[in-house]
Amino acid sequence: MFSGIIQAIGSIKSRQPIGRDLTLEINAPGLGLDQVAIGDSIAVDGVCLTATTVNEHSFVADLSTETLACSSLGRKRAGAPVNLEKALCLGDALGGHLVSGHVDAVGKLLGRRDDARSVVMTFSLPESVARFVAAKGSICIDGVSLTVNRVTDDSFTINVVPHTLEATTMGRYRGGTEVNLEVDLVARYIDRLMGGERGI
Repeated sequence: MFSGIIQAIGSIKSRQPIGRDLTLEINAPGLGLDQVAIGDSIAVDGVCLTATTVNEHSFVADLSTETLACSSLGRKRAGAPVNLEKALCLGDALGGHLVSGHVDAVGKLLGRRDDARSVVMTFSLPESVARFVAAKGSICIDGVSLTVNRVTDDSFTINVVPHTLEATTMGRYRGGTEVNLEVDLVARYIDRLMGGERGI
């Protein structure tokens, strides 16, 4: 589990296709890899990956066909920046919201505008996850815990404060940027218990 509070910005160091799967090496000099062991989970742009090799300033992880289909990671090239967060430990502060690292869909930035010192961003909302997103509810975008301001049938809007713009990759978003979306866990399970549509 994760909190959606980004701990470092890393970058894709290398990509190695293996059949239909993909292995990534991620530069993560500011993440504190001395406290990461092989088998530990790290969220990369909101995708929970398992470290298979841990070096001084980087780690390696495998991406399955499911991960490649459900996220934007497979389309990122060497040098692309990524948001990083190590898995929570019991007793850690939960500053964002509970995030599983299981991406539900990929959205796109439709527009951005300045709002005082913050930036208002509007993203596309895939039909498969639209029913899980509510105004003033939580959503995870590329691993960042955020509050939904407004929502329509096919889009939603958030407000990104200056600290988040600086501490994550969100300050670099431009029109058309693909983002990984994870809906709130509680909404997902309530929908299932209430007999909603088959899982997303």
